[in-house]
Amino acid sequence: MDMVTIWLSGLLALEVRAQTDLNLPIPWDLKGYYSLIAVGGLLFLFFSNEVYRSWRGAALPFMLARVTGSWLMVVGLLLLWLFVTKASEDYSRLWFGLWSALGASLLCCERLLAYSVLRHLRLRGYNLKHVALIGEGQAAEQLEHRLHQAGWSGYQIAERLHQPEEAELEALSERGLDEIWLALPLSDAKEIHRILKGLRHTSASIRLSPDWLTFRLINHGVSDILGIPMLDLSTSPMEGLNRIVKLFEDRILSLVILILLSPLMVILAIGVKLSSKGPIFYQQERVGLNNRSFVMLKFRSMPIGADSDLPQWGGATQKVTTRFGRFIRKTSLDELPQFINVLKGDMSIVGPRPERPQFVEQFKDEIPDYMRKHLVKAGITGWAQINGWRGDTDLQARIEHDLYYIEHWSLLLDLKIIVLTLFRIFQDPNAR
Repeated sequence: MDMVTIWLSGLLALEVRAQTDLNLPIPWDLKGYYSLIAVGGLLFLFFSNEVYRSWRGAALPFMLARVTGSWLMVVGLLLLWLFVTKASEDYSRLWFGLWSALGASLLCCERLLAYSVLRHLRLRGYNLKHVALIGEGQAAEQLEHRLHQAGWSGYQIAERLHQPEEAELEALSERGLDEIWLALPLSDAKEIHRILKGLRHTSASIRLSPDWLTFRLINHGVSDILGIPMLDLSTSPMEGLNRIVKLFEDRILSLVILILLSPLMVILAIGVKLSSKGPIFYQQERVGLNNRSFVMLKFRSMPIGADSDLPQWGGATQKVTTRFGRFIRKTSLDELPQFINVLKGDMSIVGPRPERPQFVEQFKDEIPDYMRKHLVKAGITGWAQINGWRGDTDLQARIEHDLYYIEHWSLLLDLKIIVLTLFRIFQDPNAR
């Protein structure tokens, strides 16, 4: 919508400029104007990451100020470029001024219209985020009052708890909530720790709204919700524009990889079929984003019935495999069908490796913060894997690496992991 808005503002400025000189010929090279408009739109998208973050519950004037500031920065960069290249004489000053003013105005009007529609939908019960509010006192009462006043924000209190017991916290963890807000004083560290421990099974984002904010917690961001600052205790930067970037990264790369490797995958499929009787693909239930199960695909490396026993953690070297199966496991070629899972949206190329539901139930009590890995989609490769934590290795260290990836996600980090995976895939001694 922004690209269309910037383009329309440029065309409208051209039309206004044309009407001002009706008696003069217009020797304009419109291709140059169209190119400048396109460059302006691309620069706006590139320099406007904060504009595209989630603004749910935030003050609308601040968002409009960010949009205007980003557009003015783009205008300044274009002016600097025209000055350096000595191309300013090729463009009408009147047109450039009109485009700058119309661009800022129409971008703000576009957002006002979009958020008016969103607010209307949220007031009617659509596009909601369901929240559990835990706490008592002035902070909790103020937050609850703000939520009831601001129905347009799309936050809805699905559960209100004052001093929840362990059983209530466990039941809350099983609910499909989007966020859990703690309205507790920072001085009550024992109570915060108790509640966080009770919520260790949830994959919902957890935020803290303390009574006072004189101290800044290290390694935790602050979100502004309804004008109230909240400390992000368990969140991921994969929101807003970043989520869209991650989606395009996964879909485009997986499609390209599947096309490029299709001849190899056909050869591997034939090898699996000739090595033993049974299907080409091995299908297994795994747990991914928001604790949702999905069927993960692999090239089958074991004879039919070899995994009929109860699932056991580890022991990869003891599993019965075919001769061809040992080869594709050692080289990780058995993982290639998971790009189909990525294309379907079940997985991501980069992310924490998914586990079977039985192991998730076992580890969620044994490993601190284990369930936080489900804040993002499971991946084919990840930060833990390129650092050697795969196969029969220390699970605690693997989770620590997964949490580091979730908290520090960026597109550059994803690309770094993908490149390192290509270099280390055949050198990993833990590949089985």
